[in-house]
Amino acid sequence: MVKIRVMTIADFDGICEVWKNHKGTNPVDDSAEGFAKYIRRNPTTSFVAEDNGKIVGTILAGHDGRRGLFHHVSVLPEYQKQGIGKMLVDNAMDALEKEGITKVLLVVFKDNDNGNAFWEHIGFTKRDDLFYRNKYVK
Repeated sequence: MVKIRVMTIADFDGICEVWKNHKGTNPVDDSAEGFAKYIRRNPTTSFVAEDNGKIVGTILAGHDGRRGLFHHVSVLPEYQKQGIGKMLVDNAMDALEKEGITKVLLVVFKDNDNGNAFWEHIGFTKRDDLFYRNKYVK
């Protein structure tokens, strides 16, 4: 039976196994050091799904004091279509709400058909009025 629990820094290796199936991770932000920094800053808002001690799903969730942000919402392919992704999102949304956050944003690759269908199915709307931009800090 799959259970949802708060993510910890000690989960990193198991999370990496799930992320191998997730398009969009990167070696700088998703290093052990970057991951630990994120969890220390957001200790109660990220979650894992476990099946008999094996991590089968993840959601990195945090906030800047104003808006929530989801990263790497990922469920192993053999565990998809069982409601695990929605359980992860619901837990993260509840945790963010407890911290006074009322709006969450996320980025999904255009060609991620399964991901985009999932987010639309659970009520996340697509914004056509924005451009996503980034720049690396030197």
